Amino acid sequence: MRGMEPIAIVTVLILIQYFIFAGLVGKVRVQTKIDAPAVTGDPIFERYFRVHQNTLEQLIVVLPALWLFGWFIDPLVGGALGLVFILGRWIYCRDYVVRPPSRSRGFVVGWLAQIILILGALIGAILSWLE
Repeated sequence: MRGMEPIAIVTVLILIQYFIFAGLVGKVRVQTKIDAPAVTGDPIFERYFRVHQNTLEQLIVVLPALWLFGWFIDPLVGGALGLVFILGRWIYCRDYVVRPPSRSRGFVVGWLAQIILILGALIGAILSWLE
């Protein structure tokens, strides 16, 4: 799969971001003394937990879309869109933890990247099939 290196690199960066979010949840769990398996009891912990959960929910969409876009359209453009997704997740995390109602900005950035990846992958696959 030569040429797909940008997609592979961004995939690993997405997974690293996910593990960082997991680490933040663990750190805040200890700081707030929320013993597992509890996931409620402190608003700050709950925010970090939700960021981590929401990111997990997004991975099922973004990872296949990223690879399909890279395969059928362009790996560099797909990789760039993956980086936009990562940026959106960081903005989402920062905003959600500080002021939950402001989280939509980061969510929309990541969501738009996903929509472009999904539609691009679909269009690319259809065009490839019709050739």
